[in-house]
Amino acid sequence: PGPPDGGWGWVVVFGAFISIGFAYAFPKGLAIFFKEIQDFFGTSYSEIAWVSSIMLATTYGAGPISSILVNRYGSRPVVMFGGLLCAFGMVSAAFCTSILQLYICVGFITGFGLALNLQPSVIIIGKYFLKRRPIANGLAMAGSPVMLCTLAPLNQFLLDNFGWRGSFLILGAILLNCCVAGALFRPIGAATASVKTQVIEEGKAALKEEVTKDAMEMSSPMNIPTKTKVEEEEGKDCCEKINQYLDFSLFKHRGFLIYLIGNVLMFLGFFAPIVFLAPYAKHIGIDEYSAAFLLSILAIVDMIARPITGIIANSKWVRPQIQYFFSFSIAFNGTCHLLCPLASGYTGLVVYSIFFGLAFGMVCAMLFETLMDLVGAPRFTSAVGLVTIAECCTILLGPPIGGTLIDTFGDYKYMFIKCGAVMVLAGTFLFIMNYYNYRMLAKEEEERKAKEEDPKSVRTENEVRNNWNKESTQDEPELEPLREEQEGLKKEVNGT
Repeated sequence: PGPPDGGWGWVVVFGAFISIGFAYAFPKGLAIFFKEIQDFFGTSYSEIAWVSSIMLATTYGAGPISSILVNRYGSRPVVMFGGLLCAFGMVSAAFCTSILQLYICVGFITGFGLALNLQPSVIIIGKYFLKRRPIANGLAMAGSPVMLCTLAPLNQFLLDNFGWRGSFLILGAILLNCCVAGALFRPIGAATASVKTQVIEEGKAALKEEVTKDAMEMSSPMNIPTKTKVEEEEGKDCCEKINQYLDFSLFKHRGFLIYLIGNVLMFLGFFAPIVFLAPYAKHIGIDEYSAAFLLSILAIVDMIARPITGIIANSKWVRPQIQYFFSFSIAFNGTCHLLCPLASGYTGLVVYSIFFGLAFGMVCAMLFETLMDLVGAPRFTSAVGLVTIAECCTILLGPPIGGTLIDTFGDYKYMFIKCGAVMVLAGTFLFIMNYYNYRMLAKEEEERKAKEEDPKSVRTENEVRNNWNKESTQDEPELEPLREEQEGLKKEVNGT
């Protein structure tokens, strides 16, 4: 059955809104606890910052595992299991006695649980929506800024009243809401098929059962294909079985390779400006509360930008060329970072936060929509898994590289310039290569139409069909005993 483009799909969007919001915002919201944890364990800031980096890298790196589980079991059980895993990781972290144990409980276990929330939520939207898919993706991706605005003050309140250990216990209980969100992901099954299709299938099944069942049992050649199929299934090696759930043939897909290279390059400068925005504001003499408010401004603008971007991307002018819009958004994001060092005062940083939130929301709203536009919904599950595992390396290295530049030069502007240059380069690469891809697709479509209209190809197809009919006619004497046997079965059935 095709996507309903509405109905229960909007409930699925709400569930994805919660799951995606936790997956993206939770690693950033944990920064509230870092100072107290750092003092408790006596570690440096760089050591405690690896908690969020490991969590983000695990969330992206576990993408193929999540995709395999979705292909095998569906989105609903995977998201619910991910919610349980997130809760278990945070509750276990409340009893940790070393920073290494935090890396395992918060970084790996909770990060893997968030991975099981992210990919299935994006995949299920593609199954429920087609025409309104950009709008649905934009609304679901808006969960990230909403959760970030909610978790930041909530975490501060929990820290002031319960300490970091008690806060982790409460956050573990809050993450159980991911199980509720996953329960809303009702699969689209065969029950929604039309009545006409069901009647046809039932008629075919009855005919096969009444007429040809005994003939197939008594005729040994008819059983050969079944036995061969079973033997082929048993003879498959591990790589072939994995390829059933993860389509590695996507690496031969021209559009997928363009998207993959551009996104891997983009993520070198995507998250670092968010991590270092508040420290940069404090570095130039702005107080702590005003510096924290810059993140709130960014999140609020991001919250508004995502659904609006989804509506624009769904318009008849942008939808056919959505890859160009995505390339522009990445380049616009990089341009904001390049201009950030010019903001010397608080007013300039407020303006930067507004434009940064707009550009960040535009990129996030189309991040998965453009991938589905390239590979299609049937292959999207595998594509998400392969893309996220490639992106996890640059996501893990992006903030540490920015921190190294700050430590080396003693100034934040080189970090912003690096991030801006990388993103402008990624946007330019995607724009040029998508132009080439669109031209090649148009050329291939013209060649296909010309081949269909060519009389020679039509004549060749007719010759093949005639030869097949001749071969079938020659085989008719051999099949005559089987036909007589089937006619006898029909008469016996009718007599009964």
